[in-house]
Amino acid sequence: MAESEPTPILQDEPDASASRRAAKRDSLFLQTTIADETGKPLGKARVRNLSEKGLMADCESAFRAGDRLRVELRGVGEVSGRVSWVRDNRIGLVFDRPIDPQAARKPVHVGPADDLPPYLRQLSRAGKFNL
Repeated sequence: MAESEPTPILQDEPDASASRRAAKRDSLFLQTTIADETGKPLGKARVRNLSEKGLMADCESAFRAGDRLRVELRGVGEVSGRVSWVRDNRIGLVFDRPIDPQAARKPVHVGPADDLPPYLRQLSRAGKFNL
């Protein structure tokens, strides 16, 4: 029985999925809501990482690759995209348009500091709470 040579893998074009994943990812835990294309709520999800091109999230609902979804991201707003992969309750969502992932990390409070509970107020240089 003769050994066969391994078949070489030829690529004329770069792997599209690899280039999508080349975007810098930002690890975080962010609660979000998921809706279908029409805006019908489909449940909640926890975003585990976020990039300008997509996200990975743990979802309470089941989805299939190819599903069109909308997610509400704090600091970014509503973003639409397509489910590119599914593993158990985790999905990869590719956005229709790039976003600024750092916007999801910005504080959302816009009122005066007096409206915040003491533990969220900025510490003074002396290390005491500004009350």
